Amino acid sequence: MHPRSYHNDGYPMAALCSSFSPLKPHIILAKSGQKSIDFARPEAVIALNAALLAHYYNVSQWQLPKGYLCPPIPGRADYIHGIADLLVDSQKVPEPLKRDAIDNQTNASSSKSVNEVKALLGNKVRGIDIGVGANAIYPIIGSQVYDWSFVGSDIDEVAFDNASAIVRNNSPLQSRIEIRRQLQTDNIFAGIIGDDDHFTFTMCNPPFHKSAQDALAGSARKNKNLAANRTKRSGKNTRAETGKKSHTKTSLNFAGQANELWCEGGELAFIQRMIKESVEFKQNVTWFTCLVSKSEHIKPIEKSLAYYRATQISVVNMGQGNKQSRFVAWRFA
Repeated sequence: MHPRSYHNDGYPMAALCSSFSPLKPHIILAKSGQKSIDFARPEAVIALNAALLAHYYNVSQWQLPKGYLCPPIPGRADYIHGIADLLVDSQKVPEPLKRDAIDNQTNASSSKSVNEVKALLGNKVRGIDIGVGANAIYPIIGSQVYDWSFVGSDIDEVAFDNASAIVRNNSPLQSRIEIRRQLQTDNIFAGIIGDDDHFTFTMCNPPFHKSAQDALAGSARKNKNLAANRTKRSGKNTRAETGKKSHTKTSLNFAGQANELWCEGGELAFIQRMIKESVEFKQNVTWFTCLVSKSEHIKPIEKSLAYYRATQISVVNMGQGNKQSRFVAWRFA
């Protein structure tokens, strides 16, 4: 995880329960002897997220509609911290900026404290989260760690209503976050970014799968892995427990709604659409960014950015344990 992450030392369960008492019934004792939760149970994961948000991010009222994406907060925080490093690096590097230059400087910037980053960037940073979801996680983290302001957009009415309610019900968010509804399914930035808007950056966690069938298969794999991990933590027979759980009906509810999980053409097609549309808004945005789940998508994305004449490109690698992730950033200035 990023050096500035609040979550590098794991989950302090006693402190989290003190900040959010509804977490207490979900606490279990792992095989290691440490307090934990059953990550295969959606209600336990939601309670953990609510406790983390209350303890670290000044959010006391946070809820999700049934069936909407419940994101892992430490991984989401890394994207925010990575963008902060990108903004710091781009301040001090003269143009033209080559990709390798900004990648190599990320480590130096990541060693700075939150207060040092805030001092360098000032109080005018404004981001836009494309597909903010019902959870509004990215704007919450960015606003409460770095004092950034945000617009969050979503095409889903329930997600829009819930994210708006989270902002409305938490006073620390009210002056920092605005939720806007995207009404056109074919648009990403159009209809959200106004003529007079300017954003320091955009961010997005794009739909990963190409179809509902792919999303369902991915959800089944995730459920199987969670069941296996649960039996390992409890010390039970993994094969027997996994076999017993295999008859459970697979559902997309734990993983998220359709628009959160898949789109025609999958992740690569979505990001290439975003790149094409970003050209129209190059006067309104300093840095465009987007998560990229599959490393093999990087080369075609870079080709698309070269085709549309992006002047600066960065691929920022992130890691949480054994999992590697990354986001791509580009600009036209």
